[in-house]
Amino acid sequence: MASVGFLYPGHSAEDDYPRLEEILGGAVRLPLVHTDIGEDAHRVDALLEMGSAARLAAGVAELKERGAQAVVWACTSASFVFGWEGAQEQVRELSATAGLPASSTSFAFAHAVRALGVHRVAIGATYPEDVAEHFRSFLKSAGAEVVATRGSGIITAAEVGTWGREEVLALARAGDHPDAEAVLLPDTALHTAAHLPALEAALGKPVLTANQVTAWEGLRLLDRTLSCPQLGALFSPAAQE
Repeated sequence: MASVGFLYPGHSAEDDYPRLEEILGGAVRLPLVHTDIGEDAHRVDALLEMGSAARLAAGVAELKERGAQAVVWACTSASFVFGWEGAQEQVRELSATAGLPASSTSFAFAHAVRALGVHRVAIGATYPEDVAEHFRSFLKSAGAEVVATRGSGIITAAEVGTWGREEVLALARAGDHPDAEAVLLPDTALHTAAHLPALEAALGKPVLTANQVTAWEGLRLLDRTLSCPQLGALFSPAAQE
């Protein structure tokens, strides 16, 4: 059976991954290992340390022991803060350390936007505005046009992890823009796996969320496609082509 391993920073919404595995009907294994985050802060200096090569390397051996055939750094902010080139180097180092195909949530968003065939996107971020701006710049480097960016000023992943369905829906609505073809919610600390149908129904357009695109990216690394309407437009047959 295909197995995608995830390096997940700290503890907040990691239960989305067994939920995703369940929604996908057990067609793929999604083992997860927690990394040491250092300081839990959506602040550039803390995020650069959180995503350092040493912190990521520490979890690789356990993932390989658990049969991972590819590895994804399941964190958006502590990848895009490195910039496009820096995030690519982060992934190259991770792949070299693991001896496996590797990626990160930031690149998962870039690849997912392309897979959906959309160009204009809006961002509904939990982060402070300055951190959200780094994500906007990252997406611009990927060729996307960001028509709106909204930050929420939340400093810690721990706080984001307490948000429920209504907070997630409110974030998506606040981040939406009439010109956006899709809305992106870029924080793996945010529980979204159970809310994707409600999010897309509320906005009337595709919604890409961090844990959703991270799982999809892992499957992409293994050249696997799985259609699953419960996980939104990204997992529709059209997006898998």
